[in-house]
Amino acid sequence: METLNSSLNQKKPSKILKWALILGLIIVLNLFFNYSIHLLYKGPIFENFCQQKQVTIQPKNQAECVVQKGAWTENANYRGPSPAMVKPFPDGSTMIEPVGWCDLNFTCNKDFTDANGLYNRNAFIILIVLGVVSMVVGFLTVAMPVVSIGFSLGGVLSFIVGSIRYWSDMDDYLRVIILAIALAILIWLGAKKLRE
Repeated sequence: METLNSSLNQKKPSKILKWALILGLIIVLNLFFNYSIHLLYKGPIFENFCQQKQVTIQPKNQAECVVQKGAWTENANYRGPSPAMVKPFPDGSTMIEPVGWCDLNFTCNKDFTDANGLYNRNAFIILIVLGVVSMVVGFLTVAMPVVSIGFSLGGVLSFIVGSIRYWSDMDDYLRVIILAIALAILIWLGAKKLRE
């Protein structure tokens, strides 16, 4: 009888092994989702929007700055050219207080930020859809408990990763709509599971 019990215990995997497999499924599933998105749906690259020049000549006034699609900032301390505005350096050279300065990357940086926000929104929607699909697969594979739990929790992690990725750029109405849809699906799946 003891040999029968010991052989049964050897065939039954330990709880630690089950949770290690579940954890592996959760991590690999989400790595697969995110690297697939990265491979198949390329995000914007900053250098494609803001060309990096080897030599940059700063515009001297607002008109030159605007022509180069920059943003001009007035120097609030500037009072006009005067000897008091000359700043001496320890090496004997001097610098005249500037009238203002130009951020040459203003327009291209805004364009990049807009494109990156759109990319993150689309990646968020893809991750939410993949998360829902993972949870449905998890509920459909109840005959294999490790796979069922792994896919279900992997879907939850996909929701979290997608939300973190896009939350700061997301419109408030889109947040509510997407979360309401995800909540409705979770309630439907939970109710279905409890009825079975």
